[in-house]
Amino acid sequence: MMAVPFIGAAGSASAGEGQKALLSEGGKAHPLTGKKLPPWKPGEFQVHFIYTGVCESMFWILPDGTTMLLDCGDHSAWKRGKLALWILPNGNRYAGEWIARYVARVNPNKTDVDYMMLSHHHADHGGVDGWGAGDPVNWKGQKIWRSGFMLAAETLKFRHGFDRGWPDFNDPVPDEQGDTACLSHMRKTIAYLQERDGLKMERFQVGAVNQVAMRRNAAGHPAFSITNIAGNGKILCRDGHVKDLFSWLRGYKGWINENCMSLGLMVQYGPFRFYTAGDFAEYMKKPDGTKVRMEDSIAPELDPVDVAKMGHHGCYSMATPIVAALRARVWTACVWDKIHLPEATLGRLADRSTYPGPRLIAPGVFTPLKRFEMAGKSFLSDIAPESFEAGHVVLTVAPGGKTYNLAYVTADDESMKVTGAYDFTSRCVG
Repeated sequence: MMAVPFIGAAGSASAGEGQKALLSEGGKAHPLTGKKLPPWKPGEFQVHFIYTGVCESMFWILPDGTTMLLDCGDHSAWKRGKLALWILPNGNRYAGEWIARYVARVNPNKTDVDYMMLSHHHADHGGVDGWGAGDPVNWKGQKIWRSGFMLAAETLKFRHGFDRGWPDFNDPVPDEQGDTACLSHMRKTIAYLQERDGLKMERFQVGAVNQVAMRRNAAGHPAFSITNIAGNGKILCRDGHVKDLFSWLRGYKGWINENCMSLGLMVQYGPFRFYTAGDFAEYMKKPDGTKVRMEDSIAPELDPVDVAKMGHHGCYSMATPIVAALRARVWTACVWDKIHLPEATLGRLADRSTYPGPRLIAPGVFTPLKRFEMAGKSFLSDIAPESFEAGHVVLTVAPGGKTYNLAYVTADDESMKVTGAYDFTSRCVG
């Protein structure tokens, strides 16, 4: 196996003043700190934001034990030079393998995963041909690189899959008009897993409720639901209809922005809400020159949430309208480059004139260089100090959804040691 260069470990720092109130009574460390992350328990909703330093990946455990791997990317992010982040635990394995090993440690079903979902066709979310471990798999005269989902599938067995374009990859235009490297790789990967494992694929349906369904005991958790709120340039509106923002693309022959096609989900568990939407960022330009921004378009259709994953790793995203709509208590992000989470984004997330009250900004990593460059900025007190050393971020929502916890787990090794944690009361529904 070809090794990827290792980029050294981060330094440490003390907690910011704005986060001391989130620690245990008396300013003591949270009781989980220094201990191994407790295993998932029936009734909990859990999301693991897995840190590798090169991609985005989230592993979900629904209240009945149904599981999903949402994105599993890999690409040559370390070639970014000074912009590259720490590759953790080390560079001896590629991201797909590290992710699979992580999933196998925390999955109540071991290596059996109910769902795989690709938010959109970009290498840092799904993998890519031309970058991966060892020799490609030769299958029916094609080479499939052991990258992203394909590499993870050497350890994990996926039962069902969701993609924004399957089976014809033709909505809103042929996907070949977008970024084709990941698309080509994922088409082959899906076909291979369909034959090898009997993978059952579905097209993601905007507006559907519980298309991502609990498969083990849905009746036991009636307060839990997952709503498909966006995909392929379509968004779910408050009145229940689906608006096609890019209907003008029918017959269009030019390039499309794959980020704008990202899948979006809203989770509700009793009084708790969680938002995630791939890489919404930037805009599409209509023939008349009008710019259509996905975030600005979907913002009026959103209600406040407890936890939100930032679009596009916090880069060129999270404009004021969507920040004001979501009003999250906790903001998190899967980060793999030093350009992610720029000062402008952090300033918008922390702006109390947009919405009042405390908030925690909890990315997978916030480097010492960023802290140095942004010294004196008020938003620094909102950033989880555990992110200064990089780590997996684990969201655990208690049965019924009334409370939730956010824990940082070391990414330096596979010990699953908690480096810090925060407790919250859900506040969005009821």
